Amino acid sequence: MASRTRTVVFTDLANYTFNVGRADRQGLRDLIATHEKLVAPLLEKHDGRVVKNIGDSYMAIFGAATDAVRAGLELIETIPKQGGFGIRAAMATGDVEEIDGDAFGEAVNLASRVLSKTPEGEVWYSPATHLCMNHSEIAWEAVGRFTLKGIAAETPLYRAVPTDKCWLPEPVSRAAKAGRLVRIRQGDPLPTLPPRPVILLENFDPDSSALRDVVDRLPVVDPASLWLQAYSLPPSDRLSWQRAGRGLVIGTGVSVEKAISDTRRPSNSLVGSDTIILDVNASAQMELVMAGLALPRVPMSEVVSGYSYDLLFDGRWVNRSDHAIARVHASADGVALTALSPGLMVSGRQAHTGKAVRLSGGDRIQAPSGIVTFMSLSGRGYTGLLLSDSSSRLGITTGQQAELGREPRFPGLALPDRRGQENIRWCVGMRAARARENGFTLDRALAGRRQCAVRVNADGATLVSLHQRCPTYIVDRQQLVKITAATPVGPGTLIVAGTSVVAVREPEI
Repeated sequence: MASRTRTVVFTDLANYTFNVGRADRQGLRDLIATHEKLVAPLLEKHDGRVVKNIGDSYMAIFGAATDAVRAGLELIETIPKQGGFGIRAAMATGDVEEIDGDAFGEAVNLASRVLSKTPEGEVWYSPATHLCMNHSEIAWEAVGRFTLKGIAAETPLYRAVPTDKCWLPEPVSRAAKAGRLVRIRQGDPLPTLPPRPVILLENFDPDSSALRDVVDRLPVVDPASLWLQAYSLPPSDRLSWQRAGRGLVIGTGVSVEKAISDTRRPSNSLVGSDTIILDVNASAQMELVMAGLALPRVPMSEVVSGYSYDLLFDGRWVNRSDHAIARVHASADGVALTALSPGLMVSGRQAHTGKAVRLSGGDRIQAPSGIVTFMSLSGRGYTGLLLSDSSSRLGITTGQQAELGREPRFPGLALPDRRGQENIRWCVGMRAARARENGFTLDRALAGRRQCAVRVNADGATLVSLHQRCPTYIVDRQQLVKITAATPVGPGTLIVAGTSVVAVREPEI
């Protein structure tokens, strides 16, 4: 039989192994029987053909991507209520060979890989399914780019949103917790805005004059801080809204209300300052603050021809993440930023998702965690710095010495030790091959366990190097000065150690 374009769906019982371990034989039979009784008819109700049942998992094929996604949504909305167990569903669309009642092809493999990433109670699907389905019928949102086993390139994945759930984007969730979320419903007067507001517009028709009027009457705000609550959106309305650098909260009015309420509910965890004062009986004279990412110049020692780092919602830089909002690439041609989620701005210009933007000195990246500034550097060693203060900081006072490094002695500020090589593009040759086999990473190669130390005395503070092979620098007028002897530092000094930037700051009061 010739191959045909089909949507392949995998379903899976959540916590199946755990439940099997706790159930007796009759309990296990009842679980499987209930699973079979509920899942197969629902798949067939949406014109799916069940290909196989492997106890805790079903495989089915659909002629229409929209039918497949709707079946997945009904599964996660009804099965937990009727069967008392959690379920997940994942799907991919592509050419499928149907042989002797079974199905084969790349779409089958991809759907299985997507299922491995799908959390309980969710429906995830591939880019081809996303392109084929009717966007006006399905509420959806992007969930990130993922490395899937056996798939050569990173794969963007999407999530169908049921009527009873809303996953708040990180900027909205953080603003709700901090009391900076301003909710404006249709017909409400414009409220007074707090500092750094995040504005959520609710119950508006996306293409209405009422929405345009409210947006026009708002004071000047960062477009990335403007969010629209919506459920099913026509593609043109979604694209028009997001092209302006604004965000979407996908959910019904009821589900958004519940999500915000859950976010604001106090947790049992201890809440306190991220600042560590080394001597609790003394006031800090200065603070050392993790303040950004240092970008080594490439090619590097016939080993690294280029590399990348991912930016998370909270402002941290990591080697690679499925939930990154942006990725910075460093190559011999310079530094470029690729937005991985909507809403990022580069020097007032929208950064379109998936499109690389070349960075120049002074460019300002507007991210959910704040402004990230690119400082270009002249000379050898490093090409630039991406600067943004974080909550990771260390308070020190007179008579103390604070170390910096991957494993500093107490008291000290630990530099990120980013594991993994997936962010490195290697040079050709034996030297690069040996480095790769020996576990080379930029962070471990350029930063020592004990890199440097800041000493504070009555006359001020000095920076000293502690490592013979891993140099430490300070920034002086967009150039790096290598530390070879005790060097005075003070508020405003930027220290470069490996791929980390540490700023000397006045202590926060």
